[in-house]
Amino acid sequence: MKGDLLLKLVTYCVKADELNIQTEEIAGARLGLVSGAWIIDVGLAQRWLEIEKRLVFSHEIATEMGQCLARGDAEFNALREMERQLAQEDIGTLQIEGEPVAIRLKEARLFAPVPVPNSFRDFYAFEQHVKTCRHKRGLPMVPEWYEIPVFYFSNHRSIVGHESRVKKPEYTNELDFELEVACVIKKKGKNIPHERALEYIAGFTILNDWSARDEQRKEMAVGLGPAKGKDFATSMGPYLVTPDELEDRRSGEHWDLKMRARINGKEVSSGNVKSLYWSFARMIERASRDCELFPGDVIGSGTVGTGCILELGTDVHRYLEPGDVVELEVERLGILKNLII
Repeated sequence: MKGDLLLKLVTYCVKADELNIQTEEIAGARLGLVSGAWIIDVGLAQRWLEIEKRLVFSHEIATEMGQCLARGDAEFNALREMERQLAQEDIGTLQIEGEPVAIRLKEARLFAPVPVPNSFRDFYAFEQHVKTCRHKRGLPMVPEWYEIPVFYFSNHRSIVGHESRVKKPEYTNELDFELEVACVIKKKGKNIPHERALEYIAGFTILNDWSARDEQRKEMAVGLGPAKGKDFATSMGPYLVTPDELEDRRSGEHWDLKMRARINGKEVSSGNVKSLYWSFARMIERASRDCELFPGDVIGSGTVGTGCILELGTDVHRYLEPGDVVELEVERLGILKNLII
């Protein structure tokens, strides 16, 4: 490991645990640290470390993501220290009262890293996507797009995770995916200048903003929305990756991370996070203007160029149907996979 310890966080349960797949019930979900092929249970790891007297914490570390984010940098520092201590151990052999401190990733069910965000803003920040979609409708770029980063609020209660099944709404014949990245806010702030905005980012995750294009088209024709065109499901995951893990790919306010989308194993989209016209710092600056941001708020980038069927065209791929598997991959952030039902 290099420099500051790198954090990759998950919200998970053991696959054998009972849960309601359709409603994404998260009772019993735990906060975990990803270490190679393992997930370390934060609560059990603290107990093991303290019983072994290797590390005595000043407080009980958060065992769910919302509480972790609410506590801010102090909690992230405690998690780094926990991981630093455990890096010296064979974590697959550690137990506390007969319960393993870590399980293999393949044995875990991953929820969205932040299962129920305080809010979810999705921006429209990739120029290529905006230009192409407007061109397909015979429309020029509006000059206002270059003046301010624009977003809409989506449904923060319909977030699902990696390998969750996504139900195709009955009212759409044009179900689409969107290849995006999101950041999660870790501390409260208002009127945050873009020069300081990166201090407010807890981490990054992959985002799929599922879209019912025919319904969205009707809403946008009225001049309001999107609403029902978007609010039925949004996928996030699989991990929350802290910015220090991406520092070697950062240049100013941008990160050089390749993005790809596959449908049923076939690659249909590719792009890069660095092509954002409006950086996450500028998005945070805009979102916080005369409005307070809170820990656990999610901010989406909008769709990368070529990152949806609407932009690609149905000659590249038809709209999605039950049985289709969509995989979004972003360097360092993992693969987010969902089955349409």
